[in-house]
Amino acid sequence: MKFGIRKPSLKKSIAARTSVKRYARHSLGLKAPRGFGWFTNPKKALYNKVYNKTSFSIFDIFKFRK
Repeated sequence: MKFGIRKPSLKKSIAARTSVKRYARHSLGLKAPRGFGWFTNPKKALYNKVYNKTSFSIFDIFKFRK
């Protein structure tokens, strides 16, 4: 489990946005609604929840607060 700051990877960011799997899922409407991760894969959903609460991105530091 990662604690603290995450290092951004430009290569992985581009790969995630341009993958065939993502294109098919979005264009065919096969995505589950928000919050359905607990039903489809509870172990992964729990891991992601803890990970997102305990780590932060370099871009989060530079976000402007309103």
